[in-house]
Amino acid sequence: MSGFAYVVHDGHVESPDLHDALQRAGELRWFHLTTNDDQARRWLTDAAQLPPFIVDALTAAETRPRCDPVGDGAVINLRGLSSAMLTASDPLASIRLYASEGNVFSVTRKPMNAVDSVRLQVENGRVLDPGDLIAAIGDAITAELDPMVADLGDGLDDCEENLDIAHAFELRRSVNDVRIRAIGYRRFLSPQRSALEKLSTLPQPWLRDDDRLHLAAAADRAARMAEELESIRERAALTHETLTDLRAEQIDQRSLIIAVVAMVFLPLTFLTGLLGMNVEGIPFAHRPWAFDGVVLVCVVMAIAITAYFVRRHWFRR
Repeated sequence: MSGFAYVVHDGHVESPDLHDALQRAGELRWFHLTTNDDQARRWLTDAAQLPPFIVDALTAAETRPRCDPVGDGAVINLRGLSSAMLTASDPLASIRLYASEGNVFSVTRKPMNAVDSVRLQVENGRVLDPGDLIAAIGDAITAELDPMVADLGDGLDDCEENLDIAHAFELRRSVNDVRIRAIGYRRFLSPQRSALEKLSTLPQPWLRDDDRLHLAAAADRAARMAEELESIRERAALTHETLTDLRAEQIDQRSLIIAVVAMVFLPLTFLTGLLGMNVEGIPFAHRPWAFDGVVLVCVVMAIAITAYFVRRHWFRR
């Protein structure tokens, strides 16, 4: 188990180890654990003496964004970008928090980028109480996700502008990648918006008015990103259908050309096959001009059949 702790008292920031921080007093004590084993559960239960329900929420293997009031505190789960390699279906790392007056306990299983940026804010004296810390985490997570969602939209814009059957396979791969990432992000951003909105309205004394404003702004940004991801998903589906139609049209056109060529050569094949039978009585079989005559007849037939298909507009796209 690894982690860190910060204690903020009268504007002064200290960073003792986890056990020493439990003995300190201050307006904010932030205990953060990075783990995926049972040591975190034992420390939260024995050293921090948190109730079993809160320990279960902080150490759960699978989570989704949520916010639940617990007495004078709140259990909060949020999702944000990570520097670790994550799956396409689960692209965001989770942070589990329990906040109450003067204390914040947080647990992550994968490294979360927002935690590092919030640590800098704490060290610079910009975070003074639990409300400031929770609002800073919400702001950092949504601020980092915003350009990622915008990049997905820009990537899909490029695909839509370059719709061309010559690049159908490359475009389909790009569109599928955008669609998969959008679905993965939207899976967590929609409940995260609800969690932030609920958190901003909790009647907890450690949430100040400015904290609620920051949380409401983060919730609004999450809502906008969720709507953008929904739009990206629908546009990606439409673009994929367009590429499929273009591909089908290309196949139809090629099939038509093959059919026309086959129909041009079908009577020619019949004629040459008929004259090529090894039987007596083939007309002009011993005349020196017979071969040239047959070739000429085949050419005339081919031109006539092709002209017929041209007049019927079979070659139009």
